[in-house]
Amino acid sequence: MKEVLKYSRCFVCGDKNDSGLKARFYYDGKQAVSEVSALEQFEGYRGIYHGGILSTLLDEVMIKSILALDRYAVTAEITVRFLQPVQTGDMIRLVGRVTKSKGRVFLTEGTATGERGQVFAAANGKYVEASTDLRATLMDSVE
Repeated sequence: MKEVLKYSRCFVCGDKNDSGLKARFYYDGKQAVSEVSALEQFEGYRGIYHGGILSTLLDEVMIKSILALDRYAVTAEITVRFLQPVQTGDMIRLVGRVTKSKGRVFLTEGTATGERGQVFAAANGKYVEASTDLRATLMDSVE
């Protein structure tokens, strides 16, 4: 598996963002994957991981599945279905894949599962390939 490009100051994948998640994303030729620990500093209620952080991780794994194809896109919309709470300390496996592409539009799906295979959340996303000017800005960010 190859590691997907990242921006070092990104909240999700940046290794130089002290406030961030520092998640690493890989591409296996079909999908983007990552594993993160649900840290207590990101809880929404005592002992429960914040749903907004989980949504952010799902958005990132889905867009990484596009970036791995050397296509630069931005989020147009995501829908997240929360199926069960993530407890702080849980390991979360994230998987994202492109399900369809047409022109500049990519449709994706993502899942967040636990070590026992339980599904914490599932998402669908729509992403639009960046215009030439925006692509140049995005490309300038990644390493």
